[in-house]
Amino acid sequence: MSCSLKEKILELDARIPRYTSYPTAPHFTTAKNSGFYTDWLEALPTGTDISLYLHIPFCHQLCWYCGCHTKITRRYDPVEAYIQLLLQEIDTLSAHIGKDKIVRHIHFGGGSPGILSPRDFACLMEQIRETFTIDKKAEIAIELDPRNVTEARVAAYAKAGVNRVSLGVQDFASDTLAAINRPQPFYLSYEAVTLLRSYGISGVNLDLMYGLPFQTVESIKDTVAKAVLLKPDRIAFFGYAHVPWVKKHMRLIEDSTLPDKDLRYDLFQAGAAAFEKAGYRSIGIDHFARENDSLFKTVGTSHIHRNFQGYTTDPCSTLIGLGLSAISKLPQGYSQNSPDMSAYQKAISNQTPPAAKYRAITPEDRLRGDVIERLMCHFCVDLPALCHAHGVNNNHFKEEIMALDAYQKLGFINIDEGVITVKPEAKLMARAVCAAFDTYLNIADTAPRHARAI
Repeated sequence: MSCSLKEKILELDARIPRYTSYPTAPHFTTAKNSGFYTDWLEALPTGTDISLYLHIPFCHQLCWYCGCHTKITRRYDPVEAYIQLLLQEIDTLSAHIGKDKIVRHIHFGGGSPGILSPRDFACLMEQIRETFTIDKKAEIAIELDPRNVTEARVAAYAKAGVNRVSLGVQDFASDTLAAINRPQPFYLSYEAVTLLRSYGISGVNLDLMYGLPFQTVESIKDTVAKAVLLKPDRIAFFGYAHVPWVKKHMRLIEDSTLPDKDLRYDLFQAGAAAFEKAGYRSIGIDHFARENDSLFKTVGTSHIHRNFQGYTTDPCSTLIGLGLSAISKLPQGYSQNSPDMSAYQKAISNQTPPAAKYRAITPEDRLRGDVIERLMCHFCVDLPALCHAHGVNNNHFKEEIMALDAYQKLGFINIDEGVITVKPEAKLMARAVCAAFDTYLNIADTAPRHARAI
């Protein structure tokens, strides 16, 4: 009896990176000092377009599914003290960057950036505007927990120029939310969206997850129906990565409540079908967008990219990460700030960048990174054209193409004269196809580093 496409996909499911960078973060190495980072910053040409990412590593309550770097605090004092460090980091970097660079995109992530007081958020934005030249059309985005949204905060966001908000909803089912320690009734999300739009913040994203405790196909359909009522411009529908060996608090989620991989597959397919039926276009492996959204308009163009925040229209090749554990990407490579608060504080006090890890990008890394991004964003890559653009022989990926022949026979992809196309019905295998080009990945490694693809 022949296997169905679903059975073939599940059989080959493996622990594979999400490919928000290449090389991926596990392959960054410890930096002896931050001199490499200041050299990279000072080498940026005049007029370089840059993006800023500011990490706010604090939450009022721990969500048991969380894979982010965050700290739990009931008091605001640690947050206030951290903001002072962040302001000093911005000031320290200004000497190495210069105001001749153009900021096209600003993103506040966490943790819960919505934990910031209106005053502190305004102070951060004021410092950014004094330090950098911000394009008038720059996208300024912030991730928010619906439980932290207040009118005073929204007013501060609007005044500071925020024009996109990502609401961390995850699910609308009460039993699922209780099982992940995130009580959050639907009306909070509804009121948050209404308030944001009343202040002119029209770009609203929702972050949802599949693979959480007690989810069923019917509950996912109900969550999608509620999400559609809010008319978000963009939806990220992430698969929950259960990695209790990395995040010990995930052990608080009972394994017996989690859907198996067969159900996870059905959850994603049911959710994706419901979004598309509601008029949303599928973007990449896990995003959906309405026709008025910029991501919707990138389909079939070269204007869609993938970075640490997921799929984006941000065209900047330079990303400056600010704050605890934040990652920067520059033409020369990646740099990651220390995730340790004492080490971060010490570096800032010494007026040096808190860079703790790095990875220089080789020409080979750049080529393979381009291959992977095209597969993740467009499900198609023209290898001969990319090889020509990077100045290598057309047969450069001969071994990878031979290895992928098995995927072609299984019906996942099509290979025609070096052009690889992932079939729409097999897009969940895109990460596995990318893995064939990842020279750093060892799928047989017994020490798990990544979550499964499905």
